[in-house]
Amino acid sequence: MCRNIRPLNNFAPPATTDEVRAAALQYVRKVSGTTKPSAANQAAFDRAVEEVAQVTARLLDELVTTAPPKDREAEAAKARARAAERYGRTG
Repeated sequence: MCRNIRPLNNFAPPATTDEVRAAALQYVRKVSGTTKPSAANQAAFDRAVEEVAQVTARLLDELVTTAPPKDREAEAAKARARAAERYGRTG
C-alpha cells in the first residue's frame, strides 16, 4: 500500500517541507489502512496529515546530534547497492 517512510534527520541539506509532508502522508495512509479515504473521511484524513507533518517538522527541528550530516546521494547509492544485493539486480 505505501512505500517505506525514509529517515529525514541529519541530512545535508535538511529535509524539505515536501519531504516531511510526504512522510506524514505515508504514515497516515499506513495507520488508516487506505491510500484514498472516502468523502466522509477526507477532512479527518487531511487534518491528520497536516498535524503529523507539523509534529514531524518540530521533532526534526529539536533533535540534536553530534554526527556529521549524511549526504543524500551517498545514502541513496548505499540503498541501491543493498537492493541490488538483496534482489539480484543493478540500478
